[in-house]
Amino acid sequence: MRRRIDMTEVEAATKIRAKYLRALENEEWDLLPGPTFVKTFLRTYAEYLDLDPRLLVEEYRQRYERPSSQDLRPFKPGAAAQRRRQPRRRGPSTPLLVVLFGILALLAALYALGNWGNNDNGDNTAGVPTATATATATATPTPTATPRKHKRAGAPKAVSLKLTARQLVYVCIVDAAGKRVVDGVNLQPGASTKTLRSSRFRMNLGNANVRLVANGKTYSVKDTGNPIGYELRPGRKPVQLPESARAGLCR
Repeated sequence: MRRRIDMTEVEAATKIRAKYLRALENEEWDLLPGPTFVKTFLRTYAEYLDLDPRLLVEEYRQRYERPSSQDLRPFKPGAAAQRRRQPRRRGPSTPLLVVLFGILALLAALYALGNWGNNDNGDNTAGVPTATATATATATPTPTATPRKHKRAGAPKAVSLKLTARQLVYVCIVDAAGKRVVDGVNLQPGASTKTLRSSRFRMNLGNANVRLVANGKTYSVKDTGNPIGYELRPGRKPVQLPESARAGLCR
């Protein structure tokens, strides 16, 4: 605090987490990993603050470290002498071992002779193959993969429209809300309308000298020698409007 050092600076310089640094300052040893880490953290933190790390570690040992169990075990000077005084257990004498080995050898010889006599007098069944039942694996039919049905894309909910005049042409366009998006405009040759979008369009054209593009497709306008109108809906071709339906679309 006197040096006005922020905890984040200490954390970055010592590579010790801030929560462990606060635990050191508050002597909350239970929050630290263990005594070994406490001593290491104390040395590193002390060296960063230009303090004597040996004094801090020694003070921690005297105040908080418990002596190990080896330090608390009393020393018995007579224990080694008592171990030396215990008599050694003697093993069995040599003659007794010789007698035991002789008996075991005699029993083994009698057992071998009895097996040899049985093999000579009895039927020789060695080498006779034993029939073994073999399990026949039943073929498991492999399930046939069912082809996935591709979902059909839903019908478009809107139609896009753009008109381009080849020659001077009168254009009137009304969207589904009844709004005149093109209100009786004379398009000059080469001029185009904006790309309009709506769920429905109705239009009135002064002549057939116009290129009609709906949903990215170009449609030809029927040349009747008179004004002509069309209705456009999503996913459908332009439908010619009767004169009564296009009358009054635009003023």
